[in-house]
Amino acid sequence: MTGEAQDGRLDGFTVPDAPRRPGEQAHFEPWTFTPQDLNRPDPKTCTSADTSEHASGLVRVLDDDGIASGAWHPNLSPDELRQGLEMMCRLRIFDDRMMKMQRTGKLSFYMRSLGEEAIAISQTMALQEHDWLFPTYRQPGCQFVRGRSMVSMINHCIGNVEDNVKGRQMPVHYTYREGHYISVSSPVGTQFSQAVGVAMASAYKGEDQATITWIGDGASAEGDYHYAVNFASIFKPPVILCVVNNQWAISTHRHFASGGNNFATRALPYGIPSFRVDGNDFLALYSVTKWARERASAGMGATHIEILTYRAGAHSSSDDASLYRPADEHEHWPGGDPIDRLKNHLITTGEWSEEKQIALEQQLDEEVVAAYKEAVTHGDLANGPWPPASTIFTEVYEEVPWHIQEQREELGK
Repeated sequence: MTGEAQDGRLDGFTVPDAPRRPGEQAHFEPWTFTPQDLNRPDPKTCTSADTSEHASGLVRVLDDDGIASGAWHPNLSPDELRQGLEMMCRLRIFDDRMMKMQRTGKLSFYMRSLGEEAIAISQTMALQEHDWLFPTYRQPGCQFVRGRSMVSMINHCIGNVEDNVKGRQMPVHYTYREGHYISVSSPVGTQFSQAVGVAMASAYKGEDQATITWIGDGASAEGDYHYAVNFASIFKPPVILCVVNNQWAISTHRHFASGGNNFATRALPYGIPSFRVDGNDFLALYSVTKWARERASAGMGATHIEILTYRAGAHSSSDDASLYRPADEHEHWPGGDPIDRLKNHLITTGEWSEEKQIALEQQLDEEVVAAYKEAVTHGDLANGPWPPASTIFTEVYEEVPWHIQEQREELGK
C-alpha cells in the first residue's frame, strides 16, 4: 500500500530501508479501501477478534470525490464540520506564521503539524471536555478545541513572563492545565504509559473520564509503547491508544519501527480492539474516536488506533527532510490533504464555497498576526523580560526539601 522496503542484509540480520530516497521518483500504491468496506461493531460488546478486518483494512468515510458514506459516517451537522474546518485552518496558518517567526530569529525552535491537522482537531472534538489529553508535539490543535488562546500559546513559544510554564519547557512543548492537556515530553514515548496510569486512576475513582494519547510510528518501537499496551490489556482502563503512522520519524522510515507491517494489528494479540483509520479523513477520525469513547464509558477498556497519514513538512525547524526522502513525496500521498478533503466535502454538500474559504484564511491570518503582536507586549525572545531564574525551584514540590531550599537561598531568590 505504501511501497516495499528495500531491505539489506548485514551479518545475518535485516536492515530496513525506505522505499524511496532523495532523487528517486516518489510513489505510493493507490488505495483500494472504500467507506463501505468495514462495519461498525457495537462498542459495548466488541472483542479484539471482531476488529481483525478493521486492523488490516482502513476505516474511511470520505471517498476520493469528497462524498461521505458507509457505516462509520458520524452524521455531523454542517456547523460542526465548519467548526472543524476552521480550527484545522487556524492551526495550519498559526504554524506557518510561527515558522516564519523562527526563521527570522523571533522563536528559537518550532514544529509544524502540516498534513496532520485533522488528528488533534477531530479526535478532541469527539471527546468530552474533561477527558485527559496526552499529546506529542504534533497535537497542539487539541488546545484550540479546548479554548486556549493563540496569545497564550505564543507566550509559551517565546518564553516571556506570561509563559504558563515559565520557560521550563521547549517551544511547542505546551501544557494547558485548564484543558486537561498534559505537557509534551521530549523523551518520546513516555506519555503512552503515563496515559494508561491516569486512565487507571480515573477508573479507580469511579469517574467517567477517558484518556487519549498519541505516539509516533518511530516512538512505537520504544519500550513505553509495549508497557502501555500490556497494562491496558490487563487492567482495561478507559484509554484510547493512538499510533500516528505519518511514515517518517525524525529521519528514519516507518519500516524501522514496523518491519514493513502495519501498527494496528499489534494490539490484537493483547485482546484490545484495534482499528486502522484514514488520518486525513476528518469524519473517519471523529467516528472511530467517538466509538472508542463510548467503549470507555461502558467500562470495556482500551481501544488501539493506527492513524494512517503523512508528515508533509520537515520534522522540525532544525530538520531538512530533502536529505532523506524525495522532496515531492507528500504530493503523492493517497490520503490527500485533510483540509482540502473536508473543504471539498462541504462544498459538495452546498455548505461552503471557495470564496468563503479565502475569506476564512485571510481572517485567520490577521488573527494570528494580531495575537503575535499582543504576545510580544509581554516580552520577546531577544530582549525579554523572561521568567526569573527562581522559577526552577517552584511548582515541583508541595513541601520544598531542605537541600532545594538551600540551593534557592544560594541563588538569592
